Amino acid sequence: MVTKTADLPFNAQHLDTWEKEGGVLIEDFFSPNEVQAVAADFARVFDNTITSDKPGKIPAKATSPDKPPSFHPKQFKNFAAIPFDCSPALNLIGVHPALMAFARAALKTPNIHLYQCQAWAKFTGEADYNQPLHCDFANHTLTVPSENAAKNSVTILCYFSDVSEAHGPMHYVTRTDSAAVAGPEAAFSADPDLQEKLLPLCRSSAAPAGSIFPYGIDVYHRGTNLTASKGHRYAVMACFKAAGNDRIGYHAWPFHHTQPWANIFDYATPDQLTCFGVAPPGDAFWTQVSLDRAQVRYPNWDLTPYRVAIHKP
Repeated sequence: MVTKTADLPFNAQHLDTWEKEGGVLIEDFFSPNEVQAVAADFARVFDNTITSDKPGKIPAKATSPDKPPSFHPKQFKNFAAIPFDCSPALNLIGVHPALMAFARAALKTPNIHLYQCQAWAKFTGEADYNQPLHCDFANHTLTVPSENAAKNSVTILCYFSDVSEAHGPMHYVTRTDSAAVAGPEAAFSADPDLQEKLLPLCRSSAAPAGSIFPYGIDVYHRGTNLTASKGHRYAVMACFKAAGNDRIGYHAWPFHHTQPWANIFDYATPDQLTCFGVAPPGDAFWTQVSLDRAQVRYPNWDLTPYRVAIHKP
């Protein structure tokens, strides 16, 4: 077990593993109280999907050995972006100060943006979650991943329910292992031979609630099925990039303007809001007029730090 620093739930060895292998499992990242609060929000947001008659396992025809793993819409039935009509717990967990600290250290910059943050609830029997091994860069950039991981991004998978092998953990292949069987061009390939070579190299991200698994957009990984009777998996995906890195993208947050953004603005710190592209206190953007307009849009947003900063020399 890696010894953690006194004030942060990760250390230099975690960061070294992330940089070298493209992924690292860190247990007990969130406190039990934080896990409980986020899990309660999951139950509230996705309550309409929770029923007492869910089957204990995927129908046999869905897991037939003759049926190759694939992507399909049912896997993403309960996959949605913040903000949600619930407490600040789920709405702000993606910009938890410790997550932001990890992203800043991994990307080697103090200026980061959260460009994707989604909650994903999975339930046994609701879908066949078995996926082929793939890399995420195709829908995070129009080009290809940089050889310098800091110029890409970091996706942080956060578990808010206990995840055993029966609860659909993500499986992944380290950079070292994939390099031994797959060339750079293989990331574009769905060749069954490549899948066959990579599958024996898979490792599991199974971990207790409160754990995280940061990984890169160039890392092979796959979803797996839930087989636990009436099982569920609650996870949040938080993706960070260096501010100003226009090669990486996903959400345009203003496009979601009809969602309850007050649930974030009313509770987030100025530092957390910078991850959404909000100018920090003291930035030239903030004038008396822009502050007054912001207050009208978000009446309960505490703009005191921004108002105080514009009066500083």
